[in-house]
Amino acid sequence: MVQRRRRKPTTGTPEEREKARQSRMYFNADTQAAVVEYQTEDDFNVRNKTYVIKIAPAFEKLVENLINIHKFTSAHDSYETLKNDCVCFLFETLNKFDPTRGCAAFSYFNVCAKNWLIIRTKQKSQSTKKFLSIDDPESLTLSDYHILEEKCSVQSQDVQLEDQFASQEILDRLHAIRENVSTENELSTLNGIITLFQNKNEIDIVSKAAMSLYMKDLTNLSHKQLITAIAVIKRLYVEQKEEDENDY
Repeated sequence: MVQRRRRKPTTGTPEEREKARQSRMYFNADTQAAVVEYQTEDDFNVRNKTYVIKIAPAFEKLVENLINIHKFTSAHDSYETLKNDCVCFLFETLNKFDPTRGCAAFSYFNVCAKNWLIIRTKQKSQSTKKFLSIDDPESLTLSDYHILEEKCSVQSQDVQLEDQFASQEILDRLHAIRENVSTENELSTLNGIITLFQNKNEIDIVSKAAMSLYMKDLTNLSHKQLITAIAVIKRLYVEQKEEDENDY
C-alpha cells in the first residue's frame, strides 16, 4: 500500500499567501520596486546598497537561467565570465527601464539579457571563424591562404587617404543634415548613426539584428520609431549628397 503524503493546510490571508509566493520568486515585485528605487535615489551609497542587496542577486539568477535553458556558449569565455559580463551589461541598462510604460522589469531585463547573450555568442563564433593559425600550414585551405595574403598586405598610402576622405565626407554630410531633422526621435537616431560610424572599426556588427540592438541602446527608441526616423534621415542624406555633387 502506498502511503500518500498529506498536503499541509493552507494558512494565512490571500494577501499573506501572495506575499509568500512572491518571496519565493527570484525576480518579483520587490525587485521591480528596488529598480525604481535605484533610479530615483540620489545618494550613491544608498544606490549601491540597493543594487548589491536587492537587484544583483536577481540579475545573476536571471542570467544563469538563460544560459542554462538556451545553452548559450561563448568561445574562449568561461561560464562565469559570460555570466558576469551579461550581469554587468544589465547593470548598465538599469536607468533605461521605464516603469511608466507598463512593462514588467523582469520582461524588460529578460529580453535585454537574452539579446546580449545571442549577440555575444554570434560575435565569438564569427571571431573564431575569422582567425587562422599559421602554426599548422597543412590544415590551411587555398581560401585560407588567400585570406592570409589579403590580411598581411598593407594598403597603399593613396588608398588609405581615399578611405579617410570618403569617411570624413560621409560624416560631414551627417552633421550637415542635423539642422534639417524636425523631431527628437530623428535627432536621437542621427546621433546614434554618427556614433556608430565614428566607432565602426571598434564595433563588431554581425547582423542587422545586432545593428538594430546597438541603435536601440543608443537611442532608447522602439523598432517602429527607428524605422520611421531612419527613412527620413536617408532621404535627407540623399538630398545633401546631390546638393554637394552639384556644388562641384
